[in-house]
This record gives sequence, C-alpha cells and structure tokens, in this order.
Amino acid sequence: MRRIDEKLAKITSGQYSPRDFIITFAKDADLLRGCSATGPDADGRGRPLSAYRADVKRVIESDLADIVLTSLGTAEALADDGAYIRSNATPAVRLSDPTESWRVRGGAYAALPGLPFRSSRIDAVKPVATLGLYGMTFYNDPARDQATLTAYTEFRDIANRVGIRHFLQITDPRVAVETGDADPAAYCNDMLARMLAGIPRREKPMFVETEYHGPAAMEELANWDPARLVVGITSCVDGTTRDCLERVAQAEKHGARLSGFSRDGFGYEDPVLMLAAMRRVVLDGMGSFEAVRAYHDDLKAAGLRPSRALQDDVELTSPLLKAHAAKAA
Repeated sequence: MRRIDEKLAKITSGQYSPRDFIITFAKDADLLRGCSATGPDADGRGRPLSAYRADVKRVIESDLADIVLTSLGTAEALADDGAYIRSNATPAVRLSDPTESWRVRGGAYAALPGLPFRSSRIDAVKPVATLGLYGMTFYNDPARDQATLTAYTEFRDIANRVGIRHFLQITDPRVAVETGDADPAAYCNDMLARMLAGIPRREKPMFVETEYHGPAAMEELANWDPARLVVGITSCVDGTTRDCLERVAQAEKHGARLSGFSRDGFGYEDPVLMLAAMRRVVLDGMGSFEAVRAYHDDLKAAGLRPSRALQDDVELTSPLLKAHAAKAA
C-alpha cells in the first residue's frame, strides 16, 4: 500500500490528523504552456525541458509531496531515470487538458469557455502511472456542461477498463457565469455533488480538488459525504506567499484534506522549500505570517534571492483570506 492510500484510508475512516494531509505537486505545465512552461534562465532565455524536469526530481527526492503530477512525456522520462524507485510519492499524469487550460503564447483559449479534450491516451499512461488528474469546469450552459459530463463519462469507462485511478480538479470558469441570486460557490458545490451522485463506487474519483471559496463552501463539501468524498483545494494561483500559506491553513481548518501546489500559477522561488513551508502550516500549526518568515530564512540559507521583500511577502492581499484570517499580523 502506498502512502497516499494509507492517508486516504485514515481520512475516510474519520481518523484524520494533520499528518495525513495530502499535497499534490503539479509540474505539468509543458502540456499546457509548451516551451514557455520552463521559465527563463539567468540570461532571460527559455530553460530546456531537462532543467524543468530536474525540479521534479528534487521534489521526489525530498519526500514532501504525496503525489507528483506531470505530463505523460515527463512521466516517461522520470520512469526511464528510475526517479520513483526509492520514493513514497505516487506518480500521476494529467489525463485531460481542456481548451481553457491551454496557455500558449499568443493563444486566446484561456479567455474563452473551454471544450473537453484529452491529449494522452489512457492506455499509454498505464505503463508509467496508475493515477491521473481529470479536470473540468462548469459554465451553467446546458450544451457546454452536457459535453463536459459526457466526455467525463467516456473517460471513466476507459479508465475503469484500463485500470487507471483518477482524481478530479474542478476549476472556476475564467469567463463570467451567471448564477442568479445564488453564490457561485454554491453553484459549483451543487454541480459537483449532483454529478457524483450518479457515479458508481468503482468509478468515483479518489478525491476532488476545488478552488477555495471560503469556510462555508469548504465545510459544506467536506461534511457532505466524508466517508466517500475527500475534498481539498487547487493550487494557489496568485498573491503573496502569505496568501498561499494562509489559504492552505484556512482550507484545512474547514475540512480540506489535501492541496495542490504548482509553480505554473504561483511564483515561488524553490519548490522543496515551499513544500516545507506548507507542511509547517498544516503539520506544525504554524501561522502563515511566521511560516513566511521561516520560508525567507530558508531561502537565505540556501543562497536564493526572494522575488519579494519580506515586508511585502507577509501581507495578505486576498479580501477573502483577510476576512477569515485568525489573526492579522
């Protein structure tokens, strides 16, 4: 039994402790951004894919992530290198890349409603990973949402036949969606619960990541069917390091049992040190303000220059997080 299965067993049996909090490190931006995914080197030129994959290997070796999510191409390269031989981390592959997730330079896809799509064949994933992410977005549009759910049904049929487990990532639309008098968070929760109600146990996702919409929305999902539905939050997409760590702290307090983590959206300086900061917040109960200070100390010890000054990085800039922070520092 892998560590991820042990943690999920404790969570669903009601024996959760902060030690069981699950972190997924996502390094799949090559499937979403292409050449621009690797970021610039010290001279401003694009880094090669090998440097991008070296970051993944460092995370695997650190043992701070429970799941490492990559593209199929990167997963194959890591398998060839034997990266997971002595690791407790579970390799996972992105199994869907709907059009709204395409972030290529000059592309307009992110500004438009998405269409379901899968670049990687599921049977091709099986030799290097038995777990994958399936992502979707709801638009409150019958035609688009029906197409999204039909594609997910077809995916489950194949995944079940091939023997691939999956987890869901439900992301908010990047275009305006009208939900009338209802809170958009309530709409998202209802769509997720409605969908899962019609899925047999053998096809259910292992867990679900949603965006953090505040304590009430998180608690509603976490308390809905805790023996069968494990919920957590997607990666932090913007803000300061304090925003990212406070978001994890608040979500865990209100029922989240996992968090995604990706450099694609949030610009941190070092993946291993940032994962350590997230673990301090959840496992040690360190406040987000103190955790940012500790993170900057780690950067200094490692000879890394922070992208923000400490006095800026300890600020909470998200109104939602500010409203529910335990203590303003």
